[in-house]
Amino acid sequence: MEQPEPETLEVSHQDQVWVADITYVRLKGRCVYVALLMDVFTRMIKAWQISQHLGHSLTLKPLKEAFCHSVPEIHHSDQGVQYLSKAYITTLEAHGVEISVAHRGRPWENGYAERLIRTLKEEEVHLNDYQSITEARDRIGHFITQVYNQKRPHSALGYLTPMEFQQQTFS
Repeated sequence: MEQPEPETLEVSHQDQVWVADITYVRLKGRCVYVALLMDVFTRMIKAWQISQHLGHSLTLKPLKEAFCHSVPEIHHSDQGVQYLSKAYITTLEAHGVEISVAHRGRPWENGYAERLIRTLKEEEVHLNDYQSITEARDRIGHFITQVYNQKRPHSALGYLTPMEFQQQTFS
């Protein structure tokens, strides 16, 4: 039996919805993992983490870091065990955040995060051959903070960068 499509939420302000996801990055002979947390309205990457392990701290550390600056109304992710861990759920609930999770096997329900990861891979990761986790952390960090948030325009933001859009909208 086919389920009806869920209602589409109109995102109208900053910190209304944050999306989260994890991807892997190949290094010489192994992989590391990158967790990203993005505000849907501004497209600003709120926090990120890179680690050799897929443990709970990969996602929990950037969530706690982002909460130092603001708190979303809704947090949306896929059903990864890191996002469904007791520590992660407890942290969201302690801040009064509504938890939203994509249905299993429906990655398009986390489309904003999937698109962010595609951009990261196409515009940074696939263009480099990282030799170490330190190099990957430095290069990916530079891409996120200096390029994606500050220099990369988004059509959904009227071709402004996330930083410009945030400054224009909230000044």
